[in-house]
Amino acid sequence: MSDATIERENETTGDVVDEVRTWLEENWDPELTVAQWWERLGLAGWSAPTLPTTAYGRGLSRGDSVLVQNTIAEFGALGAPGGLGLLLAAPTIATHGNPEQIERYVRDIVTGQKAWCQLFSEPGAGSDLAGLQSKAMLDGDEYIVNGQKVWTSGGHYADLGMLIARTNSDVPKHQGITYFAIDMHQPGVDVRPLRELTGRALFNEVFMSDARVPADAMIGGLNNGWAVANTTLAHERAGLGAGGGSSSASAAIPGTVGGQLGTRAGDYVRDPGKPASTGGAAFRDTSKMMISLAQGAGKAADPTIRQDLVRLYTLSQLGRMNQLRVKAARAKGVEIAGMGNIGKLSMSDMVRLQRDLGLRIVGPQGMLHAYDSESRKALDEATGNPFLGFVTEMALFAQAPPIYGGTDQVQKNIIGERVLGLPKEPNQDKVVPFSELPKNA
Repeated sequence: MSDATIERENETTGDVVDEVRTWLEENWDPELTVAQWWERLGLAGWSAPTLPTTAYGRGLSRGDSVLVQNTIAEFGALGAPGGLGLLLAAPTIATHGNPEQIERYVRDIVTGQKAWCQLFSEPGAGSDLAGLQSKAMLDGDEYIVNGQKVWTSGGHYADLGMLIARTNSDVPKHQGITYFAIDMHQPGVDVRPLRELTGRALFNEVFMSDARVPADAMIGGLNNGWAVANTTLAHERAGLGAGGGSSSASAAIPGTVGGQLGTRAGDYVRDPGKPASTGGAAFRDTSKMMISLAQGAGKAADPTIRQDLVRLYTLSQLGRMNQLRVKAARAKGVEIAGMGNIGKLSMSDMVRLQRDLGLRIVGPQGMLHAYDSESRKALDEATGNPFLGFVTEMALFAQAPPIYGGTDQVQKNIIGERVLGLPKEPNQDKVVPFSELPKNA
């Protein structure tokens, strides 16, 4: 990248930061309710600035969007509504939905009125997602849905779900899938929490028994759901990948279930200049925290720990630089193939390194973990180490990122086949009707 190009990039970045700061000075009011503030933020295009201007966005790059979110946090204002609505549903609907669907769904996402979950994975269809068994059968102007989904993040407070279901079993499996926006509050939708190693229940399993979804809630057309789902997955991998996060995801919960829309917006923010780290961002770049932890534990002089601290910092910087590459390429109208998959693989490496490094720093205390808020307070008092709970939770959670959003093996297959052009493994999935494929094989 030439010096002139870098100078232009810096000027553009400065313009965006100045614009959002000026807007915040004129509009931020901590006395507003969360709903009122998010309406201002969303309708101005600052909740999801990567979305096109026709879908309540500003058409900015992902890198500039992170700058916007960080600027909001540093200013001391409440950040955009968090969750899968903003990360996945909004950009998917902006790409594949019609104008009426964009108005119906995306507006409520960017203003935090509705929370979303992702109804993709099933007990027998994880890595082989196209092997899903949930069915949607047409009944007049509605579809009747039956099936089971699993690993549904945020399903317990979602208003709507991104559902993929089989609408035709007599064609190859990728061709008979349709993508819907389904109401999660209706009879026939049963959400059950799944307790994790950490003691939390972020994931759920969802049972759908004669649930209904209107035909006009179909996104992207009948039996075109695989293409639409791949758009969602691409945004998921880009958002989960190293360097793709934000430190300003909102502390307030969007949607009607969380009960926070009517509360004071100012109650959810820290002092200016002290943005709160959220789960996703925390797992992407903890190098500074790890350095402080090693110094406090007297381990900073250990050569192997120092080496791994440098590795962790290097991985986080590589993620940041890859985002700059993507930004520069998009400015020229070019996409870097496979970058989302590479970013997610890098994140998997980072969380494994953070797990091992954190446990080596805290030593035997790493065998202690608290599974509820009262136990966490007791553990902090007993050990005198307020970072211990974070280290142990990160160690227990580290097994999940290499699996969710597409396993590491799936990411490597995608890079090999779609980016490098390597031959696929031989199978009949693309030509044999789904109804004739062996199940659970």
